[in-house]
Amino acid sequence: MLGEYPISGRRAAEISASVERAVAKGELRPGELLPPMRELADRLGVNPNTVAAAYRTLRERGVIETAGRRGSRVRPKPATTARDLIRVEVPPGVRNLSEGNPDPALLPALAGAFAAAAGQGDREPVLYGHAPVEPALERLARAGLDADGVPAGPLAVTSGALDAVERVLMAHLKPGDAVAVEDPGWGSLLDLVPALGLRTVPVGVDDEGPLPDGVRAALEGGARALIVTDRAQNPTGAALSAARARALRSVLAAHPETLLIEDDHGHHIVDLPLHPLAGITRHWAFVRSAAKAYGPDLRLAVLTGDPVTLDRVRGRQRLGPGWVSRIVQRAVARLWSDGAVDPAAVAGQYGRRRDALIGALARHGIEAHGRSGMNVWVPVPDETGAVARLLHAGWAVAPGARFRMSAPPGIRITVSALGPDETEPLAEAVAAALGPAGQPSRTYV
Repeated sequence: MLGEYPISGRRAAEISASVERAVAKGELRPGELLPPMRELADRLGVNPNTVAAAYRTLRERGVIETAGRRGSRVRPKPATTARDLIRVEVPPGVRNLSEGNPDPALLPALAGAFAAAAGQGDREPVLYGHAPVEPALERLARAGLDADGVPAGPLAVTSGALDAVERVLMAHLKPGDAVAVEDPGWGSLLDLVPALGLRTVPVGVDDEGPLPDGVRAALEGGARALIVTDRAQNPTGAALSAARARALRSVLAAHPETLLIEDDHGHHIVDLPLHPLAGITRHWAFVRSAAKAYGPDLRLAVLTGDPVTLDRVRGRQRLGPGWVSRIVQRAVARLWSDGAVDPAAVAGQYGRRRDALIGALARHGIEAHGRSGMNVWVPVPDETGAVARLLHAGWAVAPGARFRMSAPPGIRITVSALGPDETEPLAEAVAAALGPAGQPSRTYV
């Protein structure tokens, strides 16, 4: 193998850089096996720990993936370029419904909350050794979690939901472990899991959440973790119903060692009740972020879970960033306590926009899904063609390839800022883009 392409270097950084260069040049092809660590160490005349460190760096960067004894290989689509590059270039004049952002008009003003937080920071500066979680935020977060039936547990604050998920996965799993994920599901998560050296196991979803039989098969097949979006699932809008939650708890009860991670990013933008699964397994984590309701730039999520999980997460966090800015935490606590967002009003706005588009599409004979949140998922027979034809007609939508592994093709339409006068023209454009063949008869699972 070394005769076919150069892997060189004496230090871990040099070895990892040489592999990255070979991948970039096409000398190392997607799916190609790398030499076993000891074999490469012997050929380069270095300690095996040096090669292990280089491979670890490559996994973290999403260049390679590791499957236990089956070795390490180049990722079919490196996480650094795969889903982020599956985007639509939106020319001037095209209506952009592809980004998944909340409606800026429904986000609260931040100036007052940050001014108050900064003033408190002047009076009570946070120094090294102080508590990492703002007491006011902790009280409010705990009260909200209690009201929604999330079990009691310690609390941490992370830099957004994805940061929380990464920390929880790394607290329990090792390279090569399998993680059951929703398919279609959050594109960033689908890239994060293999970038950590873990394996993704797709689980189908419908409007009520992950399918119990799919979860059961994944866990019986060896998946050590399951990640579930409770409401406003991206991209389908699925939300756990009470019946689906009972069925999933039954499945999880038979696999109590499963690491369960729940993402409730739809908090305060969804009017459907929460049906948490937390507590049914030995190790669990529940993440609630502020991005969709209060602004993505806040980069804040609260995380609770079992004591062992939270102790590991907080311990590792102390060795990295230490804590999330207490000024940001104080500002979010002020936004919560002041009622800066009316959850019912925001959920109502998004719900009316979703329902209007789904209804308009139905009148054209087009199936669409969007039970909660700000997105509508439309199954299509030809994803690439549908996206291209809609772009030509003046509408930019997100290709389903950003969100799926083995699920059938589809497109995601973000309706967060869709005006009532745009709904019917958009539905007509989707109908024209799908053509006389219409949609596939199968659903999106």
